[in-house]
Order: sequence, then structure tokens, then C-alpha cells
Amino acid sequence: MLRPHWPLPDNVAIAFTDRYGGSSCAPYDSLNLGLHVGDNPQTVLANRHQLSTLLTLPCEPLWLEQVHGVDIVSISELANRASVPLADGSYSNQYGQVCAVMTADCLAVLLCDKQGCEVAAVHAGWRGLCAGVIEQAVKRFSMPASELIACLGPCIGPNQFEVGAEVRSAFMASAAADTSNAGLDNAIADCFIPKVNATGKYLADMVGLAKLRLKQLGVDVVYSVDECTVSNNDYFSYRRDKQTGRMASLIWLKS
Repeated sequence: MLRPHWPLPDNVAIAFTDRYGGSSCAPYDSLNLGLHVGDNPQTVLANRHQLSTLLTLPCEPLWLEQVHGVDIVSISELANRASVPLADGSYSNQYGQVCAVMTADCLAVLLCDKQGCEVAAVHAGWRGLCAGVIEQAVKRFSMPASELIACLGPCIGPNQFEVGAEVRSAFMASAAADTSNAGLDNAIADCFIPKVNATGKYLADMVGLAKLRLKQLGVDVVYSVDECTVSNNDYFSYRRDKQTGRMASLIWLKS
């Protein structure tokens, strides 16, 4: 469990889980929090309950069915908390609501305002990141982007994230569409290093790409765990293991 001591507002709590401390058996050992990966559902629910108890959460987190899109739900606007929203992030400005996303290589982006009144959790795979999922989350806040703080969780690192030329092209196209930043295309290109002896393949820097998006938006305070989920066996990694569990990144208001 990671609970970084970053200088966040006193009213904001965050946590990033690793793979340890639960009851799931291999290959989901042990704190798997995903119901959709083939693990025993009752064991997953027990893991989730254990997590809530360990963190003294004010309620059960809002678990999402993540689809690599850009939809961000406001927890207060949900008509039925019993259903699982199709979304890749959630937002709250109320105590008693916990925003959470699950990952196993993708990047989790936790957001809050500097006053500690609003929070959001974002699931950013490369598709969602390129399509603007962080931008959609920032739009949920009443405060301007310059008043926000971003916390980036563990994800696949730049030495492990091999992608095809189509991924680089998608991000370069987004840079071409933004005429307000003349150097953006070069900055994005720097996040894709050609892989040696592999034509048309690149090593992509997910955290670097997310930081560029945040900088474009005006979010100037960004913290990052900087742990590679593929290289570090303390974390679940879909790319490394295929059949594996899911970690959670959570953010909530303390009062």
C-alpha cells in the first residue's frame, strides 16, 4: 500500500494499492480488487471490504466499469449507486464519497483542488489519455486548472511500454490540432523513443505524456509515484502476466 506524504490539502486523502495484503490465490495474489478478471467474486469482495477497513473509508468506493473512454461521472449525480457506471473516472465535492479507479499497467491520475474541496480519480490508458480523459476530469472542477493538484500512480514505465507507430501518430495528431503551443509536437515526440532493431516500434513514456497534458491545461503541481508496474513484481501487470489482478487508486475528502 502506498500512501505518499505529498503536501496535499489537509482534507484530502489518497492511496495506491499494491498486490499484497489480500486473500486471492495465484495468479491474482493477493489483493486483487477487480471483479472482471476471473478471480473468485467472494474473495474480491472480501478484499474490497478489507481495503475499506484498512483505510477507514467513509463508504464503499465507487467502482467503475472502465472502457478506455473519456467519460467522468459525478458521484452526486448518479441516480442509482447500486449500478456500476460505464466510465473512466469519477468526481466528488462531498464527504462520504470515495473516487477510485483500477489499473494493472494503465496510469491512475488523482486530482484535487488546492483548497481540498473537490477530488477526482481518472483511469488513463493510452487511448483515454490521447482522447482527452484528463481534460474531461478537469472540466468537472469548479476551480480553474491552475488551482488543481495531480497525483500520478504506478504504471507501465518508459522502458517497458512498447507501442506501434499508430499510437505515436495518434498523439502527434492531437499536437497538430493544438495550434496554441508551437513546441508541443517536439515535446510529444520526445515521449516516443524508437526501439532498437524493431522498425515501427517505440518505447512510450505514459507519465511524460500525462504531464504534458496537465501542463497544457495549466495544472502546475504534479506528483508522481514513478514505479513501473511491469518491472516491479509488487504490482499487478497485465502486459507482464496477462492473467492477473487489479490495483486501486483512491481519493476522498476527509470531512
